[in-house]
Amino acid sequence: MYGADSAKIYHAQHTARGKDYAAEAELVAEQVRERLPGASSVLDVACGTGGHLGPFGELIGHAEGIDLSEPMLEIARADLPGVPLHTGDMRSFDLGRTFDAVTCLFASIGYVGSLDELHQSLRCFARHVVPGGVVAVEPWWFPETYVDRWVSSDVIDSDGTTIARVAHTVRDGDASRMSVHYLIASPDGGVRHVTEVHRAMLFTRDQYEHAFELAGLRPEYVPGVLSGRGLFVGVRQ
Repeated sequence: MYGADSAKIYHAQHTARGKDYAAEAELVAEQVRERLPGASSVLDVACGTGGHLGPFGELIGHAEGIDLSEPMLEIARADLPGVPLHTGDMRSFDLGRTFDAVTCLFASIGYVGSLDELHQSLRCFARHVVPGGVVAVEPWWFPETYVDRWVSSDVIDSDGTTIARVAHTVRDGDASRMSVHYLIASPDGGVRHVTEVHRAMLFTRDQYEHAFELAGLRPEYVPGVLSGRGLFVGVRQ
């Protein structure tokens, strides 16, 4: 789970790197409307700092977000006054109502710890959509598309602070483990070093589709979109 420091770095990184939340939300909204033309409400699970919520509100209508990290939600609340935001675990949250669509993007589903937890999450998503409603999930890489020992790096400037990021990702059993190192430099704070480790499950396409089916969702896989990882779209039976 992201702490306060990590949440600020996350927000600064993706803002400065120009992550196109609006284009991603438009693609997902199109997939939702194809299956439920009258969709007018959406819940974004693992919404992070809320980058997709503004566009979802414009494209679909009523939008809410939920995330396990309170520091992430604090940033979202500052940027999105009036948008309902909830603290909750994707495996077990219960908002007591349903939506026309539930989304889980940016490969956040990979943070579940096991296949059983994937099933728990999909059942939870399905409980929160109306009959005929749509669940859209962006997966992490499949075992055959994952590239072992991947190295990535970038440097960004955000409000006078320079952040250099270097990451190395390796196979860790049925998951990937990404070690991330940040050097953060500011005029008042000098230079400091922050590290993070992210473990994401490498589920197969069949495992995702089976989890959708067990949750009562009829799945389709849309390949190539959203950073190349594709999108699973399921309709509640």
